[in-house]
Amino acid sequence: MILPEIFRSLIQRWKQDSSGTYQTWFLWEERLKNFRSIRTGISKVVEEIRAGTFGNVYTGSSLQTVVGSIAEQRQIFKGADHAFLWKPKLRIPDIYENPDHQRAFGEFLSTCLCCSGEADIVSAIRCLDDRKIKGLGPAVANLLYFLHPTQIPPFNTAIVKGYNRLFGAKVKLGDWQEYLAMRDGILRTNAEHRDILSNDLGAIAGLLFDAERYPAPPVGESAVAAWKTDLQRVREESAKERKMREAAREGDVTHTQMQAWLRDLGKDLGFDVWIAVNDRGRNHGDRRLAEGCLERLPDSLVNVPGGDSIALIDVLWLANGSVAAAFEIEHTTSIYSGILRLLDLAGTAREVQRLFLVAPDEREEEVREQLHRAAFRAISDLRMLYLPYGELQKNLDAIRRFGSGLKPIEAIAKNLV
Repeated sequence: MILPEIFRSLIQRWKQDSSGTYQTWFLWEERLKNFRSIRTGISKVVEEIRAGTFGNVYTGSSLQTVVGSIAEQRQIFKGADHAFLWKPKLRIPDIYENPDHQRAFGEFLSTCLCCSGEADIVSAIRCLDDRKIKGLGPAVANLLYFLHPTQIPPFNTAIVKGYNRLFGAKVKLGDWQEYLAMRDGILRTNAEHRDILSNDLGAIAGLLFDAERYPAPPVGESAVAAWKTDLQRVREESAKERKMREAAREGDVTHTQMQAWLRDLGKDLGFDVWIAVNDRGRNHGDRRLAEGCLERLPDSLVNVPGGDSIALIDVLWLANGSVAAAFEIEHTTSIYSGILRLLDLAGTAREVQRLFLVAPDEREEEVREQLHRAAFRAISDLRMLYLPYGELQKNLDAIRRFGSGLKPIEAIAKNLV
């Protein structure tokens, strides 16, 4: 490793450099003011993607507005918009012409907007990486930095070169796993020298950005070994998560299948059914998923704060214009974000009778863990239940033939609070 006293001396020299990023950007009074506006802009991107109004061009889009604001954050983010500019000959980044990739990107941003824990953020990154969306690599971390500045360091070529130079690493551009391994090293180093750096990872990122301005300190073999260990651990953890997601995808039940089952069951039990506005055009079998369902939600659910969010709940059962049951299906996506959408509904439509978090059987412990988070202490008052795929599949026919009201679906759900 770099000797601590040498590295601390480098940090102090950098902090005192009048033309370095610490003085010109990190201490810049306007820097922190942009965090809120960028977060709001990212929320707008998510809303438009979910509503199907984002479009298929970058120029003039809400994403260009957000990335443009980041690129204006002085030298460390200069050129941040290059990764998102549409390159027609290469067809990248493939979030403009491919609707599925666009929706995956939107859900990724939504998850990262909602979650606060390191594990949820890293899991969302790995899930996005598994999609292998052309041209959508670690440059996205520049968006995440403004959502989670103490968890996600910024990313660009200069920062990577600085990290490689100071730590004897061989981080490759454009690879999420390499970025995550670099992040591990950054977090470890920042923790060791936090007293003269900052909880905000923008500080150490600025140091790496400016690293070539100063003579490189000697790097020992232990630093190179630490990099290799970080990368190997990231690869193993990513492979483990990938296998879990593949196992879920290989099952007979899919997200769309669950929506179709809940649609048909709700109608058989006498409820009016609403399918999420962004899923209405999907096909299941030989029919449209929203066929036979409500074409419009009642005004009491639309003309209220958060009405747009209600329209995005996966499945709603309504009786006399009120929500009898709401179902958020988390097949492989973040449990955390599903809980938040249901809580948004409960806060807006207070007459809702039941909230159901629907997920594969093997995710029960994950659901339990999320429901017991300190942030959800009041959740026991909101009548939220966990509905496992297996229980619904096993009891579906019996409920459709002999059930009535919400009692049969409540009977097979679990209270994990």
